[in-house]
Amino acid sequence: MSENRLHSRRAFVRNVAAGAGALAMFRGIGLIAARVSGPSTVKAIFVDFTRCTGCRTCETVCSSVNNRVNVAGTVMNGLGNPERSNIRVWHYNPDVDVPVTCFLCDDAPCIQACPIEQDPRTGRRALYRDPDLHTIKCDYDRCIGCGSCADACAATRGGIIAQNRGTGKPERICTLCGGDPACVRYCPYGALSFREYDLGDDLRNRTPDQIAESLIRLFYETESITL
Repeated sequence: MSENRLHSRRAFVRNVAAGAGALAMFRGIGLIAARVSGPSTVKAIFVDFTRCTGCRTCETVCSSVNNRVNVAGTVMNGLGNPERSNIRVWHYNPDVDVPVTCFLCDDAPCIQACPIEQDPRTGRRALYRDPDLHTIKCDYDRCIGCGSCADACAATRGGIIAQNRGTGKPERICTLCGGDPACVRYCPYGALSFREYDLGDDLRNRTPDQIAESLIRLFYETESITL
């Protein structure tokens, strides 16, 4: 493939990304979502794959904000170890970078897989949905560390949820940072945004491998695209 041909394809993708054309799924994939106004609308983190460089800044700031430490009585952001981040950048060859975190799936297979009986008062299992932000939360006092949620996530969404190697309890579940995602605020290339979209345009519930396959086909293989 000549350099000019590759450049022209990248330029085409950037032009499509600037609009609201039929290739919206490549303009942005809803990675994580929060209910904001009604049953048909969510607020989600989107990624513009034409801007993402795979720099992993999102991993560092996510880990720092969500793993705060107490130093001499002062609570501050943690060290930002990417290993403890809730968002992960998956790298593929040919060169494609796919930032992903908990998709907050509508069907929530992780919650369905939790074997803990529902609390008679709250109706919650050990894993449950936050009513305000729509995030997935874990009641660590009730969680038995069985790994059923991680297994369900791996079987349906590629394995976003992970088990803590010491306790077996779930990790890497997005918190949305209380409604102001740090990964969006600190992305140096503007690849991430936090905005509303209609659930009728279902851009979620795809595994990282599926997203990467579509992007590789678009960036490197597609000769022509009909809008």
